[in-house]
Amino acid sequence: MKEIIPLLSIQNIYKSFASNPVLSGVNIRLNRGEVVAVIGGNGAGKSTLMKILMGIYKADSGTIFINGSEVSLMNPSHSLDLGIYLVPQEPMLFPNMTVEENIIIGMNQSKAELKRELKIIIKKMGWEVSLIRKADTLSIAEQQLVEILRGLLRKARILIFDEPTSALTFREVNLLFQIIEDLKHQGIGIFYITHRLKEVFEIATEVYVLKDGIITSSGKIDNFTEELLIKGLISDEDDKVSELSAEKGEHPVFVNDKEITEDVRIEKILEINRFTGYGFRDINLTVNTGQILGLAGVVGSGRTELAEAIFGLNRTISGEVLLYGEDITGLRTSEIIKRGINYLPEDRHLNGIFGESSVKINLNASTLFIDSKFIINGKKESEISSRYIQKFSIKVMDEDQKISSLSGGNQQKVVIGKVLSTSPQLIILDEPTRGIDAGARSDVYRIIEQLKNDGRAILLISSDFEEILILSDRIEVMHGGTNVRSFTREEISMDQLTEAAFGLVG
Repeated sequence: MKEIIPLLSIQNIYKSFASNPVLSGVNIRLNRGEVVAVIGGNGAGKSTLMKILMGIYKADSGTIFINGSEVSLMNPSHSLDLGIYLVPQEPMLFPNMTVEENIIIGMNQSKAELKRELKIIIKKMGWEVSLIRKADTLSIAEQQLVEILRGLLRKARILIFDEPTSALTFREVNLLFQIIEDLKHQGIGIFYITHRLKEVFEIATEVYVLKDGIITSSGKIDNFTEELLIKGLISDEDDKVSELSAEKGEHPVFVNDKEITEDVRIEKILEINRFTGYGFRDINLTVNTGQILGLAGVVGSGRTELAEAIFGLNRTISGEVLLYGEDITGLRTSEIIKRGINYLPEDRHLNGIFGESSVKINLNASTLFIDSKFIINGKKESEISSRYIQKFSIKVMDEDQKISSLSGGNQQKVVIGKVLSTSPQLIILDEPTRGIDAGARSDVYRIIEQLKNDGRAILLISSDFEEILILSDRIEVMHGGTNVRSFTREEISMDQLTEAAFGLVG
């Protein structure tokens, strides 16, 4: 039988930064029409490997073959010429350009020829795409489709999807999976990077597990279970997410520099009455001490806009926000932090971190709002940063390391530490596990549960409905800018939650 020549073969790739090994002898094979899932914890080496394929980094050693021929990927343009295209997690389109203009930009052929080729591709794939729509009218899923068309028009045969469903609704995920199936039938090879293990079993044909820069297991997806993947993903001392409920109270949380252990009685902390702002209207809800209120909904339902208005980041129109019965509607963010509320933003890169500053500075950034002294207490800063680095198992060389050099999951842990450093009584968590691997997700779940046990009130916003169901004591569902259903943990089901989130309520 004639041996099948792989579309792409990565053999014995090594890569280090300074004295830190990131990839250690990685071997991966991608055939035509395959979807190869590459999974691993933050810092496992996934992004570095893909950047090598894109020509952004150069491997220290090892070889890469495309269609059986050895190649040296010099830069992104060279990788693109060889048929490799990255569909980024956050699509990068020009909002005021049309779909067609975004796709053909930077190409040298005549506009008429490119438009003809583009229409052929769209027809061949059976997709419905309006080329005259402006990019700023597109959903995230539609923007990803534009990115895919960019790659296909440039003759890409290898597509890299980096966390493609992190901002998609349930229906958009199904659409993306259908698009990927179409691409498989056209002989396109796909790398699929995700932290959502269920997606691996839905869409992948092969899976490779990266841990500390080494492939720990690989093979046909049919040979794996979710438990086997998790075992390969997390450290031996880490616990599975499914075991979190049995761990309550075993792992104390330190807020600021104190361990919080005292018993607290349940009382109403936050009350919102007929609250209306930009992107939401007539919101009514309460958040109690020692409880997690899950705020569910699809993209565009108004959840983040509501959170930002509570936190003083956006203007309000009408209604009231009461904290312990006191009206705090429209107060500045600095005042709201002093009153005992803090907020973990959805986009850590845009609103959560100071990328060019150290881990220590980031962990202490929120405390500046509650400390009236002009002289910064360096000893206290170090105590706070050391506490959260240790308790959150943040992988750093030291507290002065620049936060932008950390993996996404470790950056997220720093942001959570920054939020908790002000000892808030109410914590708003907006997509707290977005882009976080299974091991880090387990850590974050444990932190949230312990905060609840310590009497903190938590408003949990998540597009991951399973996460909402696992963690929440009560659930409010938003659709079209308002809350449409309320549930307790006992009466909620995934079907009910999904129907309410899509507006299917009686």
